[in-house]
Amino acid sequence: MSDPGGAGAPDLADREGSWDVVSSRYLYEGDWVVNLREDVVRAPGSDEEHSRTVLEHPGAVVVLAVDDAVEGEERVCCLRQYRHAGPGWFVELPAGLRDVAGEASQEVAVRELREEAELEATDWRPLLTLRPSVGISDEVQEVFLARGLSHVSRGDFELHAEEAEMEVFWAPLDGLLDAALDGRLGTSPVVAALLAYDALRRRGRL
Repeated sequence: MSDPGGAGAPDLADREGSWDVVSSRYLYEGDWVVNLREDVVRAPGSDEEHSRTVLEHPGAVVVLAVDDAVEGEERVCCLRQYRHAGPGWFVELPAGLRDVAGEASQEVAVRELREEAELEATDWRPLLTLRPSVGISDEVQEVFLARGLSHVSRGDFELHAEEAEMEVFWAPLDGLLDAALDGRLGTSPVVAALLAYDALRRRGRL
């Protein structure tokens, strides 16, 4: 049996890079979040061309906000929000777009937690970096763990459209894990964040 950490172990890191881009044009450019771009590409050393469509996305941050254990049970701040593309009402975590130039990822996370859940945290740490659909989109989701939670006013920020109708609630972390494993929860950042937190917790790395 081979040594999983030995010299023959595979490189488990993603590698950045690109095939040669022969031409590029926009199929859609709008004022709302995303653009749609068509690239004609060639593999290095090949003359064969391929058309690939890319959904450009500014990226997002997601916050797994975990409160101190109450009677031995940790809770997570959740949202239930209507998503028209779903369509449906989905259990989510506080999150937002990286749509302000120069704003650091954790600053976005702090802002979104305050605006959506009226919470602030004293303990922040990066949890995961996700690329939810690399076959069609360049979106990157950065997931943060927030602890040491307390209430804070969202100030003069006003919720609009779907956000104005969303429900904010607390749920037991282990109950959320069961719901994810049972297939009752399906949004990828929620499932990934819960599984990552549980894995770190079991390994004593929190």
